[in-house]
Amino acid sequence: MENLKNIAPIEDFNWDAYESGDAVTNVSKEELEKAYDSTLNKVNDREVVDGTVIAMNKREVVVNIGYKSDGIIPLSEFRYNPDLKVGDTVEVYIENQEDKKGQLILSHKKARATRSWDRVNAALENEEIIKGYIKCRTKGGMIVVFIDLGGVDGLIHITDLSWGRVSDPREVVSLDQKLNVVILDFDDEKKRIALGLKQLTPHPWDSLDPNLKVGDHVKGKVVVMADYGAFIEIAPGVEGLIHVSEMSWSQHLRSAQDFMKVGDEIEAVILTLDREERKMSLGIKQLKADPWETIEEKYPVGSKHTAKVRNFTNFGVFVEIEEGVDGLIHISDLSWTKKIKHPSEFTQIGADIEVQVLEIDKENRRLSLGHKQLEENPWDVFETVFTVGSIHEGTIIEMLDKGAVVALPYGVEGFATPKHLVKEDGSQAQLDEKLEFKVIEFNKDAKRIILSHSRIFEDAAKAEEKAEKKATKKSSKKEEAPMIQNQAASTTLGDIDALAALKEQLEGKK
Repeated sequence: MENLKNIAPIEDFNWDAYESGDAVTNVSKEELEKAYDSTLNKVNDREVVDGTVIAMNKREVVVNIGYKSDGIIPLSEFRYNPDLKVGDTVEVYIENQEDKKGQLILSHKKARATRSWDRVNAALENEEIIKGYIKCRTKGGMIVVFIDLGGVDGLIHITDLSWGRVSDPREVVSLDQKLNVVILDFDDEKKRIALGLKQLTPHPWDSLDPNLKVGDHVKGKVVVMADYGAFIEIAPGVEGLIHVSEMSWSQHLRSAQDFMKVGDEIEAVILTLDREERKMSLGIKQLKADPWETIEEKYPVGSKHTAKVRNFTNFGVFVEIEEGVDGLIHISDLSWTKKIKHPSEFTQIGADIEVQVLEIDKENRRLSLGHKQLEENPWDVFETVFTVGSIHEGTIIEMLDKGAVVALPYGVEGFATPKHLVKEDGSQAQLDEKLEFKVIEFNKDAKRIILSHSRIFEDAAKAEEKAEKKATKKSSKKEEAPMIQNQAASTTLGDIDALAALKEQLEGKK
């Protein structure tokens, strides 16, 4: 060994006693151990040193590092070097100088990894590009066994494989493929290296067409979908967002998935472009004309159209005539005759309904529509049928606190208060009962008909009573007539005598 030249001889060694087998020396055991230890290399745990292969078999490699015992390393750690032989110098990592069995524990793999960190640091500081091959795929990216870094592993995160979006690393790389990569970062404690592949090429935004501007049309592929919008890749690594509000002129709240899906190839218009922030917003509704720009021409007041029911409120129905053109049918404009409490009684969401434009609100992008206006107002006819005093057969279809709703002929409804629902025998009319009703009020503008059942027999009784009084009065007049006539006759005769006497006097004077 090389260290033997540094060993000093023991000056007072008793060679005679040694020859007789009774070696006695004045040197203590501690001094002897010290002298022995000084002949060996000084090593520390977690240190990398060079050793020599002194033996090997199919499973193990025995390495001498000049220590008091040799170390054994699994042959599998030298798989990368099939030409390993006795006498070769190898680097080893000292895990433990002495285990429970007094064995020196070494590792060649850890030594290579540890030494590689010096190479990694140098490559990082010098921004050096190094070569490697893909060891395996992971959910986050690829593990790469660097050829010129001594076998240390590094991770290329999936976002650092390409400037564009990558859903599966196999889209960019494959196993055993040799790559040039850039060292982005490393963790000395965890012995991890972060690598990048996309950093070998310029950022796509930097090479984007300098003439591209707001208003230009671009084509791209949908790469990510969200409820609020879709991200469109117009070039690898260059994306724009189409917000859901820019997908349709319609004001209805809808999901972006209603318009497109991942993988769709679409055309869009650039709405905003910020090269410094590398942001772009796009729109597809701008590919069509805004229908409200010419709303008065396409949907003038009085025009008739077919619309689709979109939503209900207590006061009406929201419909869409075409994408972006919405309107409201007030509940009072659904029917001339039916008293509708909620629009769901008349139609349903998704159904088609005929409408007429009543009013245009361009500022709020809303049309006032009517459905009943498509038919003639039947109240013009009802006015001649349900005249005040006329009697019609009706059925009580609803009982309320304030009275009853009565179904009349021709689909019209009337209303009767409780006092007008009393029958001739004093009982109250009930639900579903069919009776005769007299019209006591008709209001065409308010579409209101007030009815009474009790008035029928009350008016009949009054008429009968009036007739009786009239008959009684007539008979009493007949009895008084002769006397009156006699009086009239006597008066007449007397008057005649007086006139005759007057006449004689006048004649005598003559």
